[in-house]
Amino acid sequence: MLLRIKFDFCVPIFAGASAAFRGLEYEIIKMGAKEAEELGYSTVWVADHVSMGDKGEIFEGWTLLSSLSEVTKKVGIGSLVLCNAHRYPSLVAKMASTLDVISEGRLNFGIGAGWNKTEHLSYGFPWYDKPSIRVKRMEEALDIIKLLWTKERVSYHGKYYTVKDAVCEPKPLQKPHPKIWIGGGGEKLLLKTVAKYADGWNIPAIPAEVYAHKLEVLRKYCEEVGRDYNSIEKSLEMMVLITDYEDEVKKAQEWLNWLLDLQKEAGELKPRLEIKKLYIVGNLDECIKRFEEYVKVGVQRFMLYFLDLPSLKSMRRIAREIMPSFT
Repeated sequence: MLLRIKFDFCVPIFAGASAAFRGLEYEIIKMGAKEAEELGYSTVWVADHVSMGDKGEIFEGWTLLSSLSEVTKKVGIGSLVLCNAHRYPSLVAKMASTLDVISEGRLNFGIGAGWNKTEHLSYGFPWYDKPSIRVKRMEEALDIIKLLWTKERVSYHGKYYTVKDAVCEPKPLQKPHPKIWIGGGGEKLLLKTVAKYADGWNIPAIPAEVYAHKLEVLRKYCEEVGRDYNSIEKSLEMMVLITDYEDEVKKAQEWLNWLLDLQKEAGELKPRLEIKKLYIVGNLDECIKRFEEYVKVGVQRFMLYFLDLPSLKSMRRIAREIMPSFT
């Protein structure tokens, strides 16, 4: 059976998300989302941070995602990914149920344990240095969210969260619930949570051989918990620039150096590498080969940020010259 590889559009939610534009404009975001829908991209994704980019300028993710559910009409929408500590899980369940209804069943629900300590502390969100605590809190949150999506009334008394006789109506349109995505790459804890809870797994850009290794770790955890490994969709979050001009590649490298200095807390997920090794950057043939490398090791979906926005050149070339080769 041939597998259809999916291509998605990730919204440039913070100032400096594109190498070509350091500002932040809602009109550019709307334009990109509409274009992605028209070109046949599968889903439009929005990140969840409160302080990021040039001067910390960023839109609030869920508000923006809700607006894009009206800007678009048929393309999927998704959170890439909600930070668990930013909101209480019962409220998140209600938010997601509402958005699934008003988007007519288009929501992909993405969630993560959180990594940005400075962001948490500056906004007064609870922060736990131990990854094990952050992951366990996310697991409890997912228990509550799934119960509220599927049961009439829910009471839950966990170590970190409690709800009492809670009602979540209306339920999501998607049954039994929207697809759950978990983001992150921790091999000791998080990938085990993916095996237990997720319908899809995503990780920011890493080399193909590292991605392959993490899939083997995930496969092992699926065997341990009795989960069908093939039932979990595997995706990769990736920056893309299709260009024949070396000066554009150089400009993108300068942008990457700036971004890495800005996001030091991202740790191993943002290694300081040459941009062509970390992201898919180059001429059309180079980019096709890089996509093929990832598909070969198991990537089934590419969640793409375009480094030349507000230009639509790379987005359109992906749709017209690369997508057909992967269907």
